[in-house]
Amino acid sequence: MVKIKSIEYFRVRPRWLFVKIEDVEGHSGWGEATLEGHTEAVEGTLNALIKRFVGYEADDIEHLWQTAWRLGFYRGGPVLMSAISGIDIALWDLKARRLGVPVYQLLGGKVRNKLAVYAWIGGDRPQDVAAMAQARLAQGFKTIKMNATADVDWLDSPSALDSSVERLRTVKELGLEAALDFHGRLHKPMAKQLAKALEPYKPLFIEEPLLSEHSEGIKQLSGLTTCPIALGERLYSRWDVKKFLHDASVDVLQPDISHVGGISEIRKIASMAEAYDVAIAPHCPLGPIALAASMQVALTTPNFVIQEMSLGIHYNTEAGEHDLISYLKDGSVFDVQDGYVKALTGIGLGIEIDEAVVRRVANDAPPWLPKEFYGVDGGIREW
Repeated sequence: MVKIKSIEYFRVRPRWLFVKIEDVEGHSGWGEATLEGHTEAVEGTLNALIKRFVGYEADDIEHLWQTAWRLGFYRGGPVLMSAISGIDIALWDLKARRLGVPVYQLLGGKVRNKLAVYAWIGGDRPQDVAAMAQARLAQGFKTIKMNATADVDWLDSPSALDSSVERLRTVKELGLEAALDFHGRLHKPMAKQLAKALEPYKPLFIEEPLLSEHSEGIKQLSGLTTCPIALGERLYSRWDVKKFLHDASVDVLQPDISHVGGISEIRKIASMAEAYDVAIAPHCPLGPIALAASMQVALTTPNFVIQEMSLGIHYNTEAGEHDLISYLKDGSVFDVQDGYVKALTGIGLGIEIDEAVVRRVANDAPPWLPKEFYGVDGGIREW
């Protein structure tokens, strides 16, 4: 047993927050605590957890998780759970590295040798999807995701949805599977219409057709459409998830390993979902550590179906030169071939972080701010 010597965090471009834990014997592990648009809040929570956890046994991952969850009295929510995620992922990486094995070996071993993946096209106000879809095909992807709409009013003209159907049709004609992310932008009057209009073109799934807080609306919508319903990025623990499983209102759960409490919690959510015949498609428009951690869990999860990747996502390209593999010593571990990425075989998370680059970029990386959408009347719209 070895104790935790230090915990550091690094804010890096385009919008990520990395965590490094070192033990007293010099072993280290990396985690990711990214919470898009709320970096400084997570940093504050990490400061508090660092004061508590330095000196704890690094091997006692579940004990640390339970301590952070239960002994703070106020539980859950995106800020606390993202901070816990960064520490939890780093501890799993550290432990596996010290033992000389991939993390998936500590989770029971692989159930598959490669993972289906998808990438984004289209941006926040999607357009020119044909050219972007062709580019993704050339990169080896067989499945893409795009925002279903730009910003839409609470009740808007039905014609505001026409371009969504046309873009899905265009992408499908190119031979790609396509998921549509409603992004919680639509309210019930519009979401019902769009789900119905998309049905003939068979999207892989529709994501966050309504915000997750509208669980009764999602249950109603699930009875009105044949499109598979996916959600989960704004659910932060198994306690948040269980209502949707009990209601049988969701077909695909999308927990985000950087928001949901890390490897320790996402694997429990996956097991819960399996018992309800619900698939797992981890949400991950984030950095390489979150992706590698998601992949380690996906390799061991029977009900896993597909993994999101942020390679070339608009959030990355809009921020400058730093993309998914910018902080890796060997980015080829995420190479896509025929719609799949091979199982990571290296020790720990299976990636090697270039710490010198991380520290250099962290010197002046600003916090990333959320987008802002407003209607023609000046009222706020969901982004």
